[in-house]
Amino acid sequence: MENVMRNFFLFLSRNKILTRSAKKYGLRFGAARFVAGETIEQAVAVIKDLNRKGLKATVDYLGEFVDNEREADKMVNNCIKAIEVIGREKLDSQVSLKLTSMGMDLSNDIVMANMKRIMEKAKENHVFVTIDMEDYERCEKTLRIFKQFRSEYDNIGTVIQAYLFRAIQDMKDLDEYAPSLRLVKGAYKESPQVAFPNKPDVDENYKKIIRMHLLHGHYTAVATHDDAIIEFTKQFVKENEIPNDQFEFQMLYGIRTERQLELAKEGYTMRVYVPYGTDWYGYFMRRLAERPANVSFVLKGMLKK
Repeated sequence: MENVMRNFFLFLSRNKILTRSAKKYGLRFGAARFVAGETIEQAVAVIKDLNRKGLKATVDYLGEFVDNEREADKMVNNCIKAIEVIGREKLDSQVSLKLTSMGMDLSNDIVMANMKRIMEKAKENHVFVTIDMEDYERCEKTLRIFKQFRSEYDNIGTVIQAYLFRAIQDMKDLDEYAPSLRLVKGAYKESPQVAFPNKPDVDENYKKIIRMHLLHGHYTAVATHDDAIIEFTKQFVKENEIPNDQFEFQMLYGIRTERQLELAKEGYTMRVYVPYGTDWYGYFMRRLAERPANVSFVLKGMLKK
């Protein structure tokens, strides 16, 4: 049943009609639990509260798969605005973005020009930028673009998804760039031809890439809500005398809040992924796909007056 629900919500996440309707009707039906608001001002209030509690943040103006240059330009402008606000307000926050929202599907020239604008502004404001990983179809191009910008900028990282067969080879190919990587299990529905279909295999590969990246001395963000993976990482860094400033844990806004605070109090760097914006629908559906408990929470919220 859990797998059926996951596939159902992943299917809904790609529905363009529902995406447009969600933009029109705003953050309803429980989405506000996982999304910090529709404006940067609302997101800033959330980030300031997180910082006061000892948590770091990475903020993401939601949007993906834009189909015209005007929409891509809007996404870039919102990303630049977030970078400027982080710099001006001196927030302990990074920025995350998706290359499809920057025009990657439109043309290479458009996405490269847009990313150049963003990286120059990020460099000016001393803000770190993470290129989020999307579906398998766009993985190779995303890594190619990351390598190009990593050769020029120090303040940029990207994401490796453990459920992909190619994850370990991608890590080897990136090693010469001494990359800062966010390591995740993966949240898109992929073919068993390119991704591990079973959780135990994904978990084992996840541990492999965590070990690999940490032992190579690169900065490692372990992005998970899975206590088994968290405990594995804590034990591994202890046994291998890896300093706490070489890695961090990351979790999503609105999920396992108490655990986030616990990790911060234990002395670990804890970063919260804070999404905001009107294009929240796809992100929200993927959060529902990840955990049945999220669906239960949303249904209860819909029934409240």
